[in-house]
Amino acid sequence: MNKITLDMTIAEVLAINPEIAPVFFEYGMHCLSCPVASAETIAEAAEVHGIDADEMLAKLNEFNNEHPYNA
Repeated sequence: MNKITLDMTIAEVLAINPEIAPVFFEYGMHCLSCPVASAETIAEAAEVHGIDADEMLAKLNEFNNEHPYNA
């Protein structure tokens, strides 16, 4: 199981589990394929959106653990 970290980009997280997008949507991040957004780290995106990075990271890892993606 891949653990998601704050220094991973949104694109890296989506590559690990494309089904994780609703967690980003929950935090108002709707343009996940935008060039800037896909290159931002989780920490950078949280800062720009005024979100608690650790809280979002916990939800991303929770989703990834409960709904692992098997390509």
